[in-house]
Amino acid sequence: MATTTPRTPPDQRGKPPPMPSGALWWAVCSVVALGLAACSSLGPHRVWGAAAALGYLAAALLAVRGRSPRAAGAVAVTGSVLLPLLWLLAVERAQLEVRVVARSAVLLLAEGTPYLQHPVIPEDFNPYLPGMAVFGLPEAVAGPGPLTDPRLWMGAAFLAAFALALPTGARSASLRWIAACPLVALPLAVGGVDLPVAGLMCLGLALAGRGRAGAAGVVLGAAAALKWTAWPAIPVALALVAAACRSTGRPADRGEGRRPAERAAWRCGLVALLTAAVLVLPTALRDPGAFRAHVVDFPLGLTDAVSSAASPLPGHLLATHVPGGRTPALLLLGVSALLLALSLLLRPPATTADAATRLALGLLLAIAFMPASRFGYLVHPLVLAVWAAAGETPGHPLLLRVRKQVSR
Repeated sequence: MATTTPRTPPDQRGKPPPMPSGALWWAVCSVVALGLAACSSLGPHRVWGAAAALGYLAAALLAVRGRSPRAAGAVAVTGSVLLPLLWLLAVERAQLEVRVVARSAVLLLAEGTPYLQHPVIPEDFNPYLPGMAVFGLPEAVAGPGPLTDPRLWMGAAFLAAFALALPTGARSASLRWIAACPLVALPLAVGGVDLPVAGLMCLGLALAGRGRAGAAGVVLGAAAALKWTAWPAIPVALALVAAACRSTGRPADRGEGRRPAERAAWRCGLVALLTAAVLVLPTALRDPGAFRAHVVDFPLGLTDAVSSAASPLPGHLLATHVPGGRTPALLLLGVSALLLALSLLLRPPATTADAATRLALGLLLAIAFMPASRFGYLVHPLVLAVWAAAGETPGHPLLLRVRKQVSR
């Protein structure tokens, strides 16, 4: 007879597996930051690289001297996030995405759409969905300033969503580590639109794993209104919601338990789509041509203007150096999506950690095969992987333990 043990409350779980936090880790981070400062042609990136290299080096020295991982992590966050962020705010420098978001909010308030009607150069394009403009509203309403800068609101949204998705006992250490990680610290300081999307995906999966279908749908719908990269999280969450609801049913009712599980999954998906539609459709329908040019054609490299997202990943290399290579790159992208869908159907994720890992792998393949992509997009699978590791307790699955016993 199979008996079900309820999932362990987050507050009662043991400590999560430790993240790398020794002297070697911080030394490697320092070398990475110094390399970016030396090689990058972008001013904000060079500022970040110089400040972060010193912060990571100080953290490594503290680790060598036997100081606690908390102290070393705090120094690393100070050097890699706080100091470069304050300096860049003071001199009014930021990554291009910050200005794009700020301009989109101004256009949204003035014309009802965050997209220019006739974009010409890459800087004219806004490849994000309409919801991203919300982070530029403080500046559009109150004017430019340190407290209205879009990167502050994007960073705050990421940290808040990521913290809410974590078990209570793992929040402090996991937040400190993820904020100090170079791939996250850089966009926190110079500005990055991928962070709030990644944070909301983690929160949506966390809610789905708890069986809160409606709340998960709202969060994932909000993420889907920010950027296309959030859309793969919706089918993963549907499979997780269904698995979570089935796991709480009594064994005798297992056959009847499929209907509530299916209803919960449908409810999650419907709420997610309705939330995204409410946030996206009004501006998309106002000027469909501009919407398509900005958020479909430009990211796929179908416009005369070339996207700056051109890191040497397989999809970009195919599209750039192989005649007709854009077609096989898009086919590989489609195959990756198909494989993710098949894995969800054939073997649905049983835990939130499993769901996050599955989604991280799918996004990693998508990033690799997109014709226009950049290394910064890797923040999505990184954040999901860290969240999965932080939420998992060795020997204790996140959702439940099913023990089979022989009844005499």
